[in-house]
Amino acid sequence: MPETTPRTIAVVGTGVAGATAALTLRKEGFDGRILLIGEEPHAPYRRPPLSKDLVKRALAHERLRLQPPATWQEQGIELRTGTRVTDVSGGVLECSDGSRLPYDRLLLATGGRARILPHATGHARVHTLRGLDDVPALRADLMSGGPLLVVGAGLVGLEVAASARSAGLDVTVLEAEAEPLRRVLPAPLRRAVLELHRAHGTRVHTGVTLTGLTRRDGGMPAAASADGRSWDAHTVLVAAGMRPDVELAARAGLDAGDGIRVDAFGATSDPRVFAAGDVALYPDPVLRRHVRVEQWNHAQQHAAAVARNMLGAGRPFTAVPWSWTDQYGVMLQIAGHCAEADSLTVQGDIGDFDFAALATANGHPVGAVAAGRPHDFRALRTVLEQGYTSPSQAAVPTPWATQAAG
Repeated sequence: MPETTPRTIAVVGTGVAGATAALTLRKEGFDGRILLIGEEPHAPYRRPPLSKDLVKRALAHERLRLQPPATWQEQGIELRTGTRVTDVSGGVLECSDGSRLPYDRLLLATGGRARILPHATGHARVHTLRGLDDVPALRADLMSGGPLLVVGAGLVGLEVAASARSAGLDVTVLEAEAEPLRRVLPAPLRRAVLELHRAHGTRVHTGVTLTGLTRRDGGMPAAASADGRSWDAHTVLVAAGMRPDVELAARAGLDAGDGIRVDAFGATSDPRVFAAGDVALYPDPVLRRHVRVEQWNHAQQHAAAVARNMLGAGRPFTAVPWSWTDQYGVMLQIAGHCAEADSLTVQGDIGDFDFAALATANGHPVGAVAAGRPHDFRALRTVLEQGYTSPSQAAVPTPWATQAAG
């Protein structure tokens, strides 16, 4: 950890991680210069409604602001939007507008970009959904009616599918894996979510290998798979996940691949440079390996912890990642790393989405999921938090150990 007191801290990335870090620096008493720089032309805003509320209501920036517009000036944070940092060298940021900004410490909160399928570019009415600027064209196409084809059955794809189907659209989802949400949920819960979508009339096809997107007569997009099947649509959403934006880190010579590798304090291979949020590969104390988490709440928690460590707090990050998803009025709350589980203990009924479940690996709690039982979810998060602070002492609580596995 660097010991000298910084006078200028630069934060690259104006998503929730970057914005949270900048505000935390001020809250913790840092009185030096704070630069908050982002490529998007918008001030920091909330991203979860982009997929959860896309069809329900118009998503104007004014309704999504993370903070009132005056906050940044009041906090003495120099917010620079629409500015791309092109290089980092010798303690100076090189920016797309020609400016050169020196810093004492740097936080990279660059997040990621929507993953583009090689055969899905250059087509009208084919969209991705990562930022606010993706919304107007996608929403306009959805509002004009016609079948929606969603490529990818992760959280974003399924949330948009559920929202569109609830609004009366014809919806088809294509997924390369054998089940949806393989990176998020244990198998019994993945199957329950799949049946939930099918029960509401959404056609979900798994194990699909796409070979290309074409245009039918009249310009309608269509998708083809390796087994000869094809699907027509009015609108296509490619929801194939995100790729971490590590280009700046790589140019700076940092240890970066599928994310920017950091230690438990958020420091990179350069002790003056830190990383937080979706882009950071950090050491998870329970899994005992570096992981990258793409969750809103995690980005906030991690960024706040790393900001404090940039000021010398010296506290390792041990928070349990958690998130939630709303599909057809069913809210699933998810904590930890459920997909790592080798067994699942359930109280309640998964099929009715009235349950709480504890996921374990080698007898130790690694995740929790609940629907309709917020009190149980909070209790299970406490169990997970104990495991994160003392991994060797983590154990399944007695009332849960006596239940049959799901």
